[in-house]
Amino acid sequence: MPAEPSPSSASDSPAGSLFPGVQLHVVTGKGGTGKSTVAAALALALASRGRTVLLCEVEGRQGIAQLFDVAPLPYEERLLVRPQAGAGEVYALAIDPESALLEYLDMYYRLGRAGKALDRFGVIEFATTIAPGVRDVLLTGKVYEAANRNRRNKGARTYDAIVLDAPPTGRITQFLNVNNELAGLAKVGPIKAQADTVTTLLRSDRTAIHLVTVLEEMPVQETGDGIAELREADLPVGGVVVNLVRPQDLDAEDRADLVEGGTDRAALASSLEKAGVTASEPLLDGLLEEGLHHAERRRLEDGQRALVERLGVPVLELPRLPGGVDMGGLYELAEHLCQDGLA
Repeated sequence: MPAEPSPSSASDSPAGSLFPGVQLHVVTGKGGTGKSTVAAALALALASRGRTVLLCEVEGRQGIAQLFDVAPLPYEERLLVRPQAGAGEVYALAIDPESALLEYLDMYYRLGRAGKALDRFGVIEFATTIAPGVRDVLLTGKVYEAANRNRRNKGARTYDAIVLDAPPTGRITQFLNVNNELAGLAKVGPIKAQADTVTTLLRSDRTAIHLVTVLEEMPVQETGDGIAELREADLPVGGVVVNLVRPQDLDAEDRADLVEGGTDRAALASSLEKAGVTASEPLLDGLLEEGLHHAERRRLEDGQRALVERLGVPVLELPRLPGGVDMGGLYELAEHLCQDGLA
């Protein structure tokens, strides 16, 4: 699905942007870190800058539809968020390999109805299952096509920015390193040519791959490993988004007192009494136990935060929203991303 490259208006990034000139933002992360939420918030943040944004997903989970509380997305670009004053639009697209292959066959071989007949016989599912490298070329190829449209693509909508909700960190390098994945399958021909053109975009300064983590040992370790693999594959690492950060309710001195058992019970009881709460011994024990758990967790999180900060990439933090993530929450997270320079 390659098209002629066109200059990206992402070069009009606002002052203070961490990634000026980036048009394609790839978002990955270990399962459970909230990468789809971060991808959706990033799309809203980019649109708030007046851009027309395409938010894509490739895993077949319909995560975008669930986040925005809309009907499941077809293989078709749909308007997701109408612009507010001074803002752009967000379109969404769920890319599946079977539909992408049908489009590919129609574009290059003019199969039309014959391609749909192949789909009915299960040939397309068979082809994309036995050759996952081909599957990934088709998925990333559709993203490439959307990123490289220009006004000569008659009737095609052009996008200032594209946000790709990509596969998890453990598979992201394989997914994006399409040339290597095809090495043993196709050395010449249109599939190989498409892989070459896609790779050109993915390794260019028009692309940034952002990794989402939380302050826990396994996700942080996987983030570090993912960055090392991406760099080894010569793919452009963007930033690390630390998601679901808890509020810091106690200062360092209070946390140290809790861990060391030096908290003044009398002072705590006095504070409760002033607030109109009866300071019974079971209540004081419960509060001190909760405080100790908070202090110990904060100590562990600070250790993981230090590891993240040593990864050598920009680090941003997003708060855990007490009410969960609804549309209001997505806009709140988008505002944080704007303030921190990701959009």
